[in-house]
Amino acid sequence: MIKEISVQELKKMIDEKQDFQLIDVREPFEYETCNIGALLIPMAGVLIEAEKISKDKPVVVHCRSGARSAAAIMQLQQQLGYTNLMNLKGGIMAWAAEIDPSLKVQ
Repeated sequence: MIKEISVQELKKMIDEKQDFQLIDVREPFEYETCNIGALLIPMAGVLIEAEKISKDKPVVVHCRSGARSAAAIMQLQQQLGYTNLMNLKGGIMAWAAEIDPSLKVQ
């Protein structure tokens, strides 16, 4: 079971300066084109670099559309027992469409 969060909910968390971690599992070239300030851990490296992902506060994981981040969350939950992960529904494309139209998402 994957918890999901909308871009509006994420914006509220950012605006309220809530204590959470934002992880981007896209590739470096995608991140360089546009990003929303997340820690970049490309999907292929999430298990290898899992020590960078907090276990004691909420963690929002995103990609371009929400598919890769959902897969990354499944891996982390099943193999490393994470229980604090949320998938950004629609990914950075939804963020660009609904929150920040200035972002150029490839």
